[in-house]
Amino acid sequence: MNSEAIIQVLGWCSVINIGFLLYWYAMLVFAHDAIYKLHSKWFQLSIERFDTAHYALMGLFKLAILLFNIAPYLALRMIS
Repeated sequence: MNSEAIIQVLGWCSVINIGFLLYWYAMLVFAHDAIYKLHSKWFQLSIERFDTAHYALMGLFKLAILLFNIAPYLALRMIS
């Protein structure tokens, strides 16, 4: 696999992952109560704990996108 193919894969992975992150954010903004009701049937969660968990996981997911998709993409773009 040549570097151009890897650059394209990393670019598309970044776009797809950012799309998932935006979808997750939109669902929490527009359907917060429905998602909370669904999760509270399975787990004993307060609203504050639910919000904290989603905020922390979204931050972790964003960091993973930067670390595993965007940084290698930019590094390969600079050297090729």
